[in-house]
Amino acid sequence: MNINVLSLFPPMFEGVFSQSIMKKAQDKGAVKLSVVDIREFADNKRQVDDYPFGGGAGMVLKPEPIFNAVESLAEVKNPRVILMCPQGERFTQKKAEELAKEEELIFICGHYEGYDERIREHLVTDEISIGDFVLTGGELAAMTVIDSVVRLLPGVLGNADSPVRDSFSTGLLEHPQYTRPANFRGWTVPEVLTSGNHGKVDHWREEQALKRTLERRPDLLEEIELTPSQQKILDGLKK
Repeated sequence: MNINVLSLFPPMFEGVFSQSIMKKAQDKGAVKLSVVDIREFADNKRQVDDYPFGGGAGMVLKPEPIFNAVESLAEVKNPRVILMCPQGERFTQKKAEELAKEEELIFICGHYEGYDERIREHLVTDEISIGDFVLTGGELAAMTVIDSVVRLLPGVLGNADSPVRDSFSTGLLEHPQYTRPANFRGWTVPEVLTSGNHGKVDHWREEQALKRTLERRPDLLEEIELTPSQQKILDGLKK
C-alpha cells in the first residue's frame, strides 16, 4: 500500500512513522508512508488559506494547493482521498478493514476554520471523523486511522490471527487476556485457561466476549447477527 499525507506540519509524523508497527510495516515492504507539505503546492507565496466569502471568523483552506498536491501524488487511478473532518463518517474497525484493501490512500489534514467546499465536492472520496470532538488539526486523527489500517495489512503483525480477534473485528469486544504468572498477589488466572482443553478455552473466550460486550457496549449486539450458540450463551447471560 502507498499512503500519502498532506499536512501543514509534516514533522508531526516523524516519530509516529518511525516507531513500532509502523516502522516494521515499512521495513517489510507492506506500506510506503510519505508526508507532503501542503505549502509546496500553493500558487501564491505558499499561501494555503484565505478569508471566507461572506465574512465570518477564521480562515479557510484554499482549494488550489490541495488539488495540486493530490493530482501530483496519485500513483493509481481513482485513489481513495480521505478528508479528516469532524463532520465525516465515524471511523470504525469495519472502515479500517475496508481501507486496508486499497492500493493507495491519500489523507488531507486541515487546519483553521475549515475547507473550501469544492475540495469536498470534487476531490474527496471519504470524509472521516474519529469522534464527536474537534482537534486543532487533522494530523492526530490521520495518525490514528493510518495506524489502524496499516496493522491490518498482510504480514505486518507477527501473528496472522491477531487482527481477527481484535475488539470490533468480530462485532464483539475482545475477551479478557491473561499471562504469567498464573497467581499474582493472590489473583489467579481462570482455571479453564490452564486446562489445556482448547474446546473449553474457545467456549470461555466466546462467552466472555459476549459478556463484556453486553456489559460495556450492548449497542453492538444490535448490529451483528449472532450464531445460534452465541445467542444461547447471550440469553443465559441476560438471565
